[in-house]
Amino acid sequence: MTIGTHGATPYGGPPPPSMIPAKDVRPRRIWYLVAALLALALAGSGAAVLVVTVKDAVSSVDTARSFPGGGSQTFSLTEGETKAIFVSQSGKGQVNCRIPEMRSGSMTRPDSTFRVTAGSRTWERVFEVKPGSSGDYSLTCTSERQAQFAMGDKPRVGATVGVTFAAFALFFAALAAAVTISAVTAIRRSSHRRQLAAALAPSPQWGQPAFGPPPGPPPGPLA
Repeated sequence: MTIGTHGATPYGGPPPPSMIPAKDVRPRRIWYLVAALLALALAGSGAAVLVVTVKDAVSSVDTARSFPGGGSQTFSLTEGETKAIFVSQSGKGQVNCRIPEMRSGSMTRPDSTFRVTAGSRTWERVFEVKPGSSGDYSLTCTSERQAQFAMGDKPRVGATVGVTFAAFALFFAALAAAVTISAVTAIRRSSHRRQLAAALAPSPQWGQPAFGPPPGPPPGPLA
């Protein structure tokens, strides 16, 4: 026995979104890989910038020609080129340096503090010198504490700070790019999956219900 009416359309709904093949959903999942690679590239750039900045700062101090407090060392200086004098000591101590061959006012104390760590020592800039003529100069330094002194290039504090901020900006950009691309991809894939599910749903048609008794004659008049 056949139940139902000829030509009736069975009721149904769209297939679950989870049944849609992942390869049919847009945008493709490769965008997750793009987000990861972009984040790695930006973070790697930030790390490289920091490494180069630290390396330049460390190499700016001529530690190979350092000398103990109370001693002296001869350096070849160029006219008009500013050099920095660094000290490495345990704690704070009064530091004095002098270059007898240099005219008064050529050695000054910097307005800002600059420190750099090389190996087990931390070097702090204490003086800057700008010779009026090129030549060899004897530098003598003393300290209240046991200390080592060295000469090096004048640190570019502003540039160092700027580069450091740029490196951290790259780290932040890496995180923001990864999160944004991944979130947008996930939202758009979810929306497209629902659209595909709705498109695969059968079109609704009007007809007699598939089950139930056939319609009877209309009721007669009331007595």
